[in-house]
Amino acid sequence: MRDVSLNPIRPASADAFALHDPDLIALASGNMRVLVAPQVGGAIAAYYEVSAAGPVHWLRPATDAALAERDPLRMASFPLLPYCNRIRDARFEFEGRLIDLADDGNRFAHALHGHAWRRPWQVGARTANSVELHFEHVPDPQARGDWPFRYSARQRIELAGDALRVTLSAHNLDDAPMPFGMGHHPYYPRTGQTRVYAQVQGMWHADSEVLPTHLGSHPAVDALRTGMSADAYDLDNNFAGWSRHATIAWPDEGRQLTMTAQTPFDHMVVFAPASDALLCVEPVSNTTDCFNANDAREHVGGCVLMPDEEMSATVNWTPQRV
Repeated sequence: MRDVSLNPIRPASADAFALHDPDLIALASGNMRVLVAPQVGGAIAAYYEVSAAGPVHWLRPATDAALAERDPLRMASFPLLPYCNRIRDARFEFEGRLIDLADDGNRFAHALHGHAWRRPWQVGARTANSVELHFEHVPDPQARGDWPFRYSARQRIELAGDALRVTLSAHNLDDAPMPFGMGHHPYYPRTGQTRVYAQVQGMWHADSEVLPTHLGSHPAVDALRTGMSADAYDLDNNFAGWSRHATIAWPDEGRQLTMTAQTPFDHMVVFAPASDALLCVEPVSNTTDCFNANDAREHVGGCVLMPDEEMSATVNWTPQRV
């Protein structure tokens, strides 16, 4: 197995891959490129390698149309705050208080992925290979469904050699404890040969509305250990007991991308629908509907940030030729 950096590829022309949104921030390290879209939920629009044969995309790239429509779901990856995945009926109870997130502008019946992915982020410090993005939420008591806790978040997105590194941080600015979860939502190129490798302990089975029913065994748990075909199952599921290490491989293209994460990203989502060419393998700190769950914390994740408490964790994506 050889790291990409040990086999440099001659740069191609600068316009080998181009998106035309003037708000994009371009990062570079050697032949690697990252395009960041702070105005589209603090998303990453592309992560690719410049080569003489054309761009090699390690994440599924955005399009000009997706950028024009400010659609995070069509970016390469986007942050998830202050929770990941769905909350049943957009409601949960916390410390004797009903938190109602309905009608906050999220078009889904069950509140999805928090709100930071649907709002612009501010640009902070920049270098040739890194950028910091900042987000602050101040609750609006007059706005229906608004998240009722004040907090700030930061992303440091950087190219560390050939690897993409994202450090996601959150700080509770409220005077009360805040329920919390975070993650990132990367999309990967998917071919007929794409395989996913990961060590997990169990899978959350889900109902027709993609809400969890029970944690248990599934053939995908064993298949992931030896390399699960992206086409093997119809998945939109959380996996518990993740080792925080996963590899997406394209053996037909002789390459693979390894994702490693720090705790509390102890849970992993695989979205590999049978009816579409999408593929997501997501590092997250909480499973779907964790705020309503009665299961053990180690199985559902999530946490409570006390006033002035901060949390930070890093995810790396490292490309390799095989």
